[in-house]
Amino acid sequence: MTELLAPGPGEVLVRETPAGPFTQEVRVGLHTWVADEPPSAGGDDAGPAPYDMLGAALGACISMTLRMYVERKGWPVESIAVLIGHEKVKVTTDDGMPVMRDRFTCTLTFTGDLSDEQRARLREIADRCPVHRTLEHGALFDTRLAGEQSSE
Repeated sequence: MTELLAPGPGEVLVRETPAGPFTQEVRVGLHTWVADEPPSAGGDDAGPAPYDMLGAALGACISMTLRMYVERKGWPVESIAVLIGHEKVKVTTDDGMPVMRDRFTCTLTFTGDLSDEQRARLREIADRCPVHRTLEHGALFDTRLAGEQSSE
């Protein structure tokens, strides 16, 4: 097996570890952490599961987007917290077919003296964070073997 290099800008390296059946080392720039599955899925719970990390990415992006917005507006927000929930739900497509979809629930909490109008505006802005938009609109994927050229 060829040793992978450190991830470059815009890249994340994920590789198995010998620690457990699903334990993964995740590397981004200078940061390293562990991902795993919970025991109910056969893992050792050595780190967050993939959907937990996706929820964390969404929550962090929403919070950062809101912080940028309130700073630009000069609004008195002392702190922002975002609670992300994830579940699979059954929905019916336009052609009447039942399918399972992912639903993320985002609960926003603000500390600061905000009007009802400001709070409503922040709710709108939360849905405009880049990760939310990516999840909402979908993404393109290009999966290839190491050494292969991009399909573009």
